[in-house]
Amino acid sequence: MKVLKFGGTSVGKPQRMHHVASLITSDDSPKLVVLSAISGTTNTLVNIDQALAEGKAEIAQQLIDDLYQHYQQFLQELYQEPDALQKGKSVVDDHFGLLKRLQGQDYQPEFEKEILAQGELLSTKLFTIYLKAKGVAVSLLPALDFMAIDANHEPVIEVIEKKLKALLSADEGSGLFITQGYICRNHEGNIDNLKRGGSDYSASLIGAAIKAEEVQIWTDIDGMHNNDPRIVEKTFPVSRLSFDEAAELSYFGAKILHPASIWPAQKFNIPVRLLNTMQPEAAGTFISQDTSEDEIKAIAAKDGIVAIKIKSSRMLLAYGFLRKVFEVFEKYCTPIDMITTSEVAVSLTIDDTTNLQPILDELQGFGKVEVDRDQTIICIVGAQVAGNRGIVRKAFDSIDKVPIRMISFGGSKNNISILIDTKFKKPVLDRLNIGLFSIDLIE
Repeated sequence: MKVLKFGGTSVGKPQRMHHVASLITSDDSPKLVVLSAISGTTNTLVNIDQALAEGKAEIAQQLIDDLYQHYQQFLQELYQEPDALQKGKSVVDDHFGLLKRLQGQDYQPEFEKEILAQGELLSTKLFTIYLKAKGVAVSLLPALDFMAIDANHEPVIEVIEKKLKALLSADEGSGLFITQGYICRNHEGNIDNLKRGGSDYSASLIGAAIKAEEVQIWTDIDGMHNNDPRIVEKTFPVSRLSFDEAAELSYFGAKILHPASIWPAQKFNIPVRLLNTMQPEAAGTFISQDTSEDEIKAIAAKDGIVAIKIKSSRMLLAYGFLRKVFEVFEKYCTPIDMITTSEVAVSLTIDDTTNLQPILDELQGFGKVEVDRDQTIICIVGAQVAGNRGIVRKAFDSIDKVPIRMISFGGSKNNISILIDTKFKKPVLDRLNIGLFSIDLIE
């Protein structure tokens, strides 16, 4: 069985839902299809929740009404059969009825996760109704019946596997299953989620749980590109990546794949294929334990980085200094991306600034603290890239006029990372595209 995940843009219009239906029914092979919410829905639900939390009832009501009207129009274009249209309207009314009931109550923090879950619940139910109206044998598997996380917000693969296999075995043999991405239940049995972008994660976890033949992530771009196509001209899709290479690229800014979605597939050796819903004939990107022989695969950029430098003469030969620094970040649950050290200073980067001020307050006790905001990490990924002098020379020759704040080299054999001011991001990506890929020779 294959697991196919379709993102919000892939199901964002009725015509695209029709197209997805054609894709998944083009052959009779067993499939489990994971859907995101219809594009724009989750953002609106976030705004609705925020308005309710702030007691702005009129704003919440307007957002709910506007979203409801959007779905009414969506239904008219999605269904041709009157019976299917009526069923779709009933589903929409049920879910918007929930939003209105919550609006009429005193706001509770647990409302947030329930509100955000409505997008995926709506898209999967409406899509299943459409398939059945077309005579397709299909079963809807509620993710809330099997997708589980523990108290640390980590997925419990054993529970997911046991519950999902029971649901699949109870089916009468349709061979096609639809389920929700993103949403799950926590250790208390309450509705929760896998954070934003979590539908990729859902697909990978499901693939691992059922030992799928492969996991396919369908988006609106034909695979992982060698550079950011939104910024750089003349990029091209990368045909093959190893799990490690894909993990580096997704973590450091390649938006096509959620960073967390790599490890379940890698742990259970489930290949992942990145494909384009709008161009299904394109080869896309194939991710597995193996890799191609190309030394340089791709470049990614991660914005919103803050660099912190702690300078202290007490560092010199001081045992346990770094441990104490790291304990500050652990205390505030803030991961570190890059780190460099000298005898009297340590520089590191973070992208989560939620607790930046208390972190800085505590670091002041260790020495002089300097902070640089609006930084970008540029990540160069490839097979053994960090050990290849030629690649290193090409990379730094390409950007020799750009001031570099930090360099991370040797921490991973597949990655060289540099930290620059965000204002230099586009020229750096452009120059690396030319210097590392001879991109000016590609028509």
